[in-house]
Amino acid sequence: MLDLTPDEWTAIGLSLKVASVATLASLVPGLFIAMLLARGRFPGRALLDGLVHLPLILPPVVTGYLLLLSFGRRGTFGAALAEIGIVFSFRWTGAALACAIMGFPLMVRAMRLSIEAVDRRLEQAAATLGARPSAVFLTVTLPLAMPGILAGSVLAFAKAMGEFGATITFVSNIPGETQTLPSAIYSLTQVPGGEAGALRLTLISVALSMAALLVSELLARRLARRLGTG
Repeated sequence: MLDLTPDEWTAIGLSLKVASVATLASLVPGLFIAMLLARGRFPGRALLDGLVHLPLILPPVVTGYLLLLSFGRRGTFGAALAEIGIVFSFRWTGAALACAIMGFPLMVRAMRLSIEAVDRRLEQAAATLGARPSAVFLTVTLPLAMPGILAGSVLAFAKAMGEFGATITFVSNIPGETQTLPSAIYSLTQVPGGEAGALRLTLISVALSMAALLVSELLARRLARRLGTG
């Protein structure tokens, strides 16, 4: 039952690759936006918050289509990027971009809540001792918020592993290039005799998602204990 075919192993490996790249590429921007939303007070803050969370409420197909219009070979940005050799549409890099955008709201939300939970008095104490804002962030805020940052990264990774609608709309379902785990499951359900393969990949997908959720919960509990709230 769990004897995977080479194509199934390829889909799993590609999913892990895409999810890892999407998560790592989102870390710095996600942390910056989370810090901005948690501590910043500026006009348009509510609009920025809405834009960040927009992929959560838009149909994934709409997000994928907007990516195609923007980063396709003839898209607003895609045409210029293609001239310098950077192509996203119908490539695994495009799948990573779509997964990064879909997982970005989950990452930012977890990071933001973690940063907001940090006691500002600790930061102020470090500042009164002569620490620069960058040093306060690196030595006080970042370590205290780290469990939430890791939890957000895990959630974004899990979301990327399960992303289907935006990915298949933007980069299609090309075996060995853009066929991730959800796309492979979809393909197997469309062919006679593919039920066993679809079930195998479904069980693997469920196991990976449950593992990600458990890790996220453990990190959240660790954060609560560190801050004395749990």
